[in-house]
Amino acid sequence: MRTLTTSLNATIKVWPTVSKVVSTLRTEEQYNRAVRLLDKLIDQVSEEPDETVESLIDILGTLIEAYEDKYVPEPMGDPISSLKYLMEEHSLRQSDLPEVGSRKVVSEILQRKRELNIAQIKALSKRFKVSPSVFI
Repeated sequence: MRTLTTSLNATIKVWPTVSKVVSTLRTEEQYNRAVRLLDKLIDQVSEEPDETVESLIDILGTLIEAYEDKYVPEPMGDPISSLKYLMEEHSLRQSDLPEVGSRKVVSEILQRKRELNIAQIKALSKRFKVSPSVFI
């Protein structure tokens, strides 16, 4: 029990700093900051694995997911319908999605002649700030 008290006291001491990164997300600004931080951490750990960073990624992912479940409605429907909906909502044309590929590739995807791959799903999810499951 003594170790727990020592650990809690140490945590309380650094909490003002830690809580700026790891805390319940209540505003869109906090959410956007957490998403940017998560992206940076994922990039960092993909270059050099680190258990501490991976643990922080898990925690941030959980906090982001909780915020999205509460505040971010996801488009309903199949992946292509969702993509079309998001393009319309953001007034985008096929040429406005270079992260997906050329205009021809985007056209083939929208015509259901080609499926989205993992890299495209990740890029679209990041661009539109929705869960990757929207495009799966």
